[in-house]
Amino acid sequence: MAPQRENVNLLFKLYCLAVMTLVAATYTIALRYTRTSDKELYFSTTAVCITEVIKLLLSVGILAKETGSLGRFKASLRENVLGSPKELMKLSVPSLVYAVQNNMAFLALSNLDAAVYQVTYQLKIPCTALCTVLMLNRTLSRLQWISVFMLCGGVVLVQWRPAQATGVVVEQNPLLGFGAIAVAVLCSGFAGVYFEKVLKSSDTSLWVRNIQMYLSGIVVTLVGVYFSDGAEIKEKGFFYGYTYYVWLVIFLASVGGLYTSVVVKYTDNIMKGFSAAAAIVLSTIASVMLFGLQITLTFALGTLLVCVSIYLYGLPRQDTTSIQQGEPTSKERVSGV
Repeated sequence: MAPQRENVNLLFKLYCLAVMTLVAATYTIALRYTRTSDKELYFSTTAVCITEVIKLLLSVGILAKETGSLGRFKASLRENVLGSPKELMKLSVPSLVYAVQNNMAFLALSNLDAAVYQVTYQLKIPCTALCTVLMLNRTLSRLQWISVFMLCGGVVLVQWRPAQATGVVVEQNPLLGFGAIAVAVLCSGFAGVYFEKVLKSSDTSLWVRNIQMYLSGIVVTLVGVYFSDGAEIKEKGFFYGYTYYVWLVIFLASVGGLYTSVVVKYTDNIMKGFSAAAAIVLSTIASVMLFGLQITLTFALGTLLVCVSIYLYGLPRQDTTSIQQGEPTSKERVSGV
C-alpha cells in the first residue's frame, strides 16, 4: 500500500504543478500583452487591489458552498473572521511581508542591471527551501537540494538576456540594489513558508485562511495605491486604461492566487517555486510564437535543467502535506542535507 500511496501523491503533485504552470503562463502572456499593446496603460497598483478583492469574494463563495447552509456560513465568518482579531493579525504578516518584497524588488530593479537582477533574484528558490527546513522542521534529501539549485540555475539561464549598450546613462546604486534584493529574497522565502505553516498547523478551512489573508491584503494594497498613484488616480479615475484584456489578467491572477494556496496546502512551497519556473519556460516558448522572441542556446540549456530538476524533486520522498511535530535529531538533519 505504501508504494501505491507514494505514486498517488506524486501524481497529485504533478497535476498541481501542471495546472498552476498553465494558469501562471497564461497570466504572464496576457500581462505582457496588456503592457505592450494598450496605448493608455492602466495603473498596476489598482489591478493588484482589485485582484485581492476578487480573491476575497471567490473565497467567500467557496466557503459558503463548503459550509452548506447560510446559518453555518454566517457562524463560520463570525467565529473565524469577525470574532478572531488575533487570527486576522496572524494572517496580516504575509500580506505585509509580500508588500515589502514587492517594493524591495522594484528598488533593486531600479539600481541593478536587468540581467544582474534576474540572476540574483533567483536566490529566492534556495532561500525558500532553507526556510522550509528551519521553520517547518522538514528535511530535504541531497537529491532534492541538488534539484533546488539546478532549478535556480535553469531559471537564470532561461531569463538571461545579453546586456545591450545604450546611450542613456542611468544613475544606479549597486550596493543599495543588492541590499534591496537580499531583503526581497528573504521576504519571499519567509512569507511563503509562514503561510504554509499557518495553513498546516490547524484544521481551519483553507478558505477561511484565505479570507483572513485577503482582508489584510486589501488594506495593504489600498495603502500602496494611495502612495504610488494617488494623485494620478484622482485625476484620471481608478479604472483608467482598463480593457477586456486587463480584466482577463486580473481574473487569471485571482484564480492563480487561489490555486497557489491549494498547492501550498496540499504539497509545499518548494513545489510552488517549481511550478513558477515551469511557467517561465512555458510563457517564453509561447512568446516565441506570439511575439517573435528568439530561442537561444542558454534558453534551451536552462529549459533542460528546469525539466530535470522538476523530475528529480518530484520523485517520492517525504510527505509534505503536513508539518512534522517535534525537532528532528542532529543525525537526521545531517543525513537529510
